[in-house]
Amino acid sequence: MLIIGIAGGSGSGKTTVVKKLVAAMDSRRVSVMSQDNYYNDNKDLTLEERRKINFDHPDAIEFPLLVRHLEELRKGREIAMPTYSFVESTRMEATERVVPNDVIIVEGILVLAIPELRELMDIKVFVDADADDRLARRIKRDVAERGRELSGILRHYETTVKPMHLQFVEPSKRYADLIVPQGGDNEKAIEVLRHFIEKKIG
Repeated sequence: MLIIGIAGGSGSGKTTVVKKLVAAMDSRRVSVMSQDNYYNDNKDLTLEERRKINFDHPDAIEFPLLVRHLEELRKGREIAMPTYSFVESTRMEATERVVPNDVIIVEGILVLAIPELRELMDIKVFVDADADDRLARRIKRDVAERGRELSGILRHYETTVKPMHLQFVEPSKRYADLIVPQGGDNEKAIEVLRHFIEKKIG
C-alpha cells in the first residue's frame, strides 16, 4: 500500500490533480480520502456559531480520527469515513466506505502540516498556485457549490483563509517530496507522479 498526501492552499487545484491522477490510473486500485470530511462534528452549535469557526485552523479538524483511519487501512481494514456538509457547516449522518487499496490518496490544505499524518505518508505532494488564482477559484467554488456571497467570501479570505495559509499551509511545503506548480494545469507533473506511483505499486 502506498499512502500519498496531497496538500496546497485553498483553490490551488488539489482536487483537480487528484481527479486527473485517478483518471490516468486504474481507479479500482485507488482510494481517495479528503481532509474536509474530518471537520469536527459541530451539531451542538447553532448554524450562526458554526459559521464563525475558523475552518482553516488545524483545531477545526479531527486529525486523530483521520490518522486512526489511515492506520486501519494500512492494516487491511476498511473504514467508514465521515462526510461533511459545507452548507450546514456540520458533519452528516451518512458515512462513506473506504477500502484498503494499492494507493490511498489523502488530500487537504493541512495534511502536510500534521507530523502524525506525514509519518504515514510514502509520498508527500504540495500543489502550488499564485494567491490570485487560488482566490479566483475559491470565489467560483463557494458561489456555485456553497451558496456564499462575494462580499462574505472576500471578508473571510482576508480575515481567515490568507493568515492561516501563511501560518500553516505555506510552511508545510518544505515537507513535500514533489511540488506541483500551476495546480491541475500541470499535466507533466501529474504524469511524473503517475509514473512514479505505478512503478512503486507494480
